[in-house]
Amino acid sequence: MTTHSTVPSAAPPADAAPLLAAEDLHITFPGRHGADPARAVDGVDLHIRPGEIVALVGESGCGKTTLARSLLGLVPPTSGRVAFGGKPLGYRSRALKAYRKRVQLVLQDPSGSLNPRHTVYDAVAEGLRIHRYAGDERAAVAQALSRAGLRPPERFFLRYPHELSGGQRQRVVIAGALVLEPELIVADEPVASLDASVRGEILALLLRLRDELGLSALVVTHDLGLAWNIADRVAVMYLGRIVETGAVEEVLTAPQHPYTKALLSVLPEAEGDPVVLTGEPPDPSRVPSGCRFHLRCQVLAGGEAERVGVARDCRTTDLPVLSGGGEAQVACHWAAARAR
Repeated sequence: MTTHSTVPSAAPPADAAPLLAAEDLHITFPGRHGADPARAVDGVDLHIRPGEIVALVGESGCGKTTLARSLLGLVPPTSGRVAFGGKPLGYRSRALKAYRKRVQLVLQDPSGSLNPRHTVYDAVAEGLRIHRYAGDERAAVAQALSRAGLRPPERFFLRYPHELSGGQRQRVVIAGALVLEPELIVADEPVASLDASVRGEILALLLRLRDELGLSALVVTHDLGLAWNIADRVAVMYLGRIVETGAVEEVLTAPQHPYTKALLSVLPEAEGDPVVLTGEPPDPSRVPSGCRFHLRCQVLAGGEAERVGVARDCRTTDLPVLSGGGEAQVACHWAAARAR
């Protein structure tokens, strides 16, 4: 596994007050055709400190995008709360508008994010116009494009998305987020649609923005290799909950949860045979009893949980919600038994 592509700045102190925090967050959607409600996010604590990049990792359908949308104020929680700068997030239009100036979204598909009829200049200036920016619009757009690595920025003002490469389009999307000078960005699969040769450039850009601007980021991804290359801390999500979290080097070099181990085993540079998880994650309207991963767990299936005396707990005893702090934590009966 490769090391970080850019030398990161010093991590924030472990006791630094979080910039963004989810506390006991639950998001439930009504069931269809009489089915039970779907517990998309089912008790999550997650903190992001100033100047920190956190990777939220998991398979499709695990709840990570719903969690990210809630942190952006797009999906109000069923219970629990989101706090920014220590203050609970308000969901009235004026409060959300002010909040979204400080927290910006970078979407996965730059082609879908950009209006094909808008020039690059208009795409980047859109946020300024929504928030009625009173300064020099042209200078702000130029600065944002320059920070995103599109230089000289004036050369891109009158271009349209179809005239740009995929990497350039993603940089325009990033510039559109940067133009409002946010404190945090939420990047949902920010390089998934890009060629491998361009991915490293975009990841290096995000690291540079963190180092130069003190920008915090939540990077949502299914790719633990990406997490290794960009994040200070990683949170692994399965069926609506964080099942393992901690410093990226600790979690990805010495994973404790069988789910994390399985995700790591399929990376190209992984040693040994990949762990093939059976079946799909359970329906969030029918969360199993006990550990929610036990129906697919290679440790339970292979008899290792039985050997340490926790097989029954795996099937019947729920695990506590992990706290949102920076220390290494795991929600797994087998891992806890091995640590004793």
